[in-house]
Amino acid sequence: MSEQTSHPSVPEMGFADAQSMGLSAEEWQLILKRLERTPNQCELGIFSAMWSEHCSYKSSRRWLKTLPTEGPQVIQGPGENAGVVDIGDGLATVFKIESHNHPSFIEPYQGAATGVGGILRDVFTMGARPVALLNALRFGAPENDKTKHLVSGVVAGIGGYGNCIGIPTVGGEVNFHASYNGNILVNAMAVGLAHSDRIFYSAATGAGNPVIYVGAKTGRDGIHGATMASTEFSDETESKRPTVQVGDPFTGKLLMEACLELMAADAVLSIQDMGAAGLTSSSVEMASKGGLGMEIDLDLVPVREDGMSAYEIMLSESQERMLMVIDPSQAEIARAIFDKWDLDFMPIGRVTETDRLVLLKDGGVACDIPLAPLVDDAPEYDRPYQADDTQPQLTTAELATDSSVSNVLKSLIATSDIASRRWVYEQYDSHVMADTMAGPGGDAALIRVHGTTKGLAMSTDCTPRYVEADPFEGGKQAVAESYRNLCATGAKPLAVTNNLNFGNPEKQNIMAQIVGSVNGMGEACRGLDTPVVSGNVSLYNETDGVAIQPCPVIGMVGVIDDVSQAVGIGVTQAGTSLFIVGQETSSDDGWLGCSLYARSIAGRDGGAPPPVTIAEEARNGTFIREQIALQHISACHDISDGGLVVAVAEMVMAGTKGATIQMPETATLHGWAFGEDQGRYIVAVQNPDGFSLAATAASVPVALLGTVTDGAELKCGNEAPISVSDLRTVNEAFLPDLMR
Repeated sequence: MSEQTSHPSVPEMGFADAQSMGLSAEEWQLILKRLERTPNQCELGIFSAMWSEHCSYKSSRRWLKTLPTEGPQVIQGPGENAGVVDIGDGLATVFKIESHNHPSFIEPYQGAATGVGGILRDVFTMGARPVALLNALRFGAPENDKTKHLVSGVVAGIGGYGNCIGIPTVGGEVNFHASYNGNILVNAMAVGLAHSDRIFYSAATGAGNPVIYVGAKTGRDGIHGATMASTEFSDETESKRPTVQVGDPFTGKLLMEACLELMAADAVLSIQDMGAAGLTSSSVEMASKGGLGMEIDLDLVPVREDGMSAYEIMLSESQERMLMVIDPSQAEIARAIFDKWDLDFMPIGRVTETDRLVLLKDGGVACDIPLAPLVDDAPEYDRPYQADDTQPQLTTAELATDSSVSNVLKSLIATSDIASRRWVYEQYDSHVMADTMAGPGGDAALIRVHGTTKGLAMSTDCTPRYVEADPFEGGKQAVAESYRNLCATGAKPLAVTNNLNFGNPEKQNIMAQIVGSVNGMGEACRGLDTPVVSGNVSLYNETDGVAIQPCPVIGMVGVIDDVSQAVGIGVTQAGTSLFIVGQETSSDDGWLGCSLYARSIAGRDGGAPPPVTIAEEARNGTFIREQIALQHISACHDISDGGLVVAVAEMVMAGTKGATIQMPETATLHGWAFGEDQGRYIVAVQNPDGFSLAATAASVPVALLGTVTDGAELKCGNEAPISVSDLRTVNEAFLPDLMR
């Protein structure tokens, strides 16, 4: 039996206390069994945080284990602060995406800002200098009363933190849907660069080595943030405001520079960000990964508020803090570095051989618990699941309207789904650090690897309506679209980080969404050689029992060896030919079911989403990359939301020229124009005959679509031309009108 704690001021707990911390009756009994006694408040709080969905993945872990996580390019897969992938020449890219959904709904500015700060710490903790930020944002319906307020706060928070810390925000997604009215999604992604032989890990080493607290002081903000992020919302959501952390990008910048300098001095043995669950998760994870124990004197923890209890200190999620184990011989060098950056550097404990977490406070023992039940022996559920009924395939004949292609185009590009996000991304500094080659507004962002010819391409993608209609196909499609976005720049996709945003996994249809989408992602990642190296799961995204539209976001990173060869989506050379890649000339129909056309033009939601054939995605993407490397393609854009005519419109709006496209004479013209069939690209090429021959040799179907023209117009067949200026005006009106 473990020794009862002797601290007189820490009361023992009962099931009601455990329930208030988000633990079930079964989990309470499991704690009693593991400890062989009743926990006190501090100990129960630690169990609650470590066993929360946010920290333990107890509902999804069984399925996450099925994802591919290895490959010759992978240096570090899931299980560390971020994934690490080799990009050649002794360099590696370090990246991860993570959610800050619940905090951002409660307090949008700080919720979004601290989401950015937290993901940056995950990256530089690994020894990488962050070089880019991305995000994936989902808001409620534009007409919802809270949407404007939430958009304004979240965008300001992302820009406020990223701009102040001096790291460019280069890409992302912004979507609107009524299912997010009471539970928005804010997913933040960071990408960094490191030397492949200079990666730092979190496992504690060396019994007796000092445990050092560095960074900002601990306050009462964010207490039980991880637990709050693992429960549904209700009408009492506003009362959770104290669980939202407060960020300070200026301290974050100092902390980043101090940590990177300390790593360069070879003083760090192990290091961990104090993110979700704060000092609890950092101490528990460092000790457990190292197969060791840890003893911490909480009276030595730098605090900014008087009278903080052991429970409050351990569960606080105050920002800009790190925990590290250092080489004792380098202690004075380390202290001098943190003094220079005007940050706290405080030895608060030591590594032990006990396999236990022991916390001292006010002369007594506030916590003494074994580490195994917190991590290795944490609950893992095999929750039952039952999928909703399969959606029927909707035909073009069921959905097509009588409108002209040009009129449908103008309607679609004005919708909240396709409208320009310029209002959002112009509030972000996308060019600080001076290495951004392609920022927001294209298929993928592109960052030059400073001092080399290489470039890193990156994108975030998900189509929630596809996932809702068919989780397996939707999971595949999220991976495939990110893959296409990177290929369209000329970059070779390398690996994936994912952020799985779903409702309550205790509901069988929601659990079925999780299982289906993870299985779909796994099939796509295996087929495209893009293993999953990091990620995050965000469950219980529900309000008053109503779940969000499922949104498993894919963040993908790739490399291009010569960044000068990369292409964008804008057409700039009159006389070049436009081709569809991945579609036969005779294909005059298209998949309108589950499309934006079906919802916005035909007024019909649902229907089976377009199927994704991974072998075709790989074949077409490889061909596109090869042709870009040979400089045979001057512009490229993948076909996604809205179909091929929308893709062409986006190319002329992003470029300096117009275009004329030929349309087939068919009764299913709208399917051809606006169908969302997968695996396709629009490319501009100077040598159409040579391109066609190359496609035939590669067994890639292509179809001549039209020509880039000098006039600033888009002409669809025999219909009246549309001014590109008018297209831009319509496309860019939505967000300024919403936020005005």
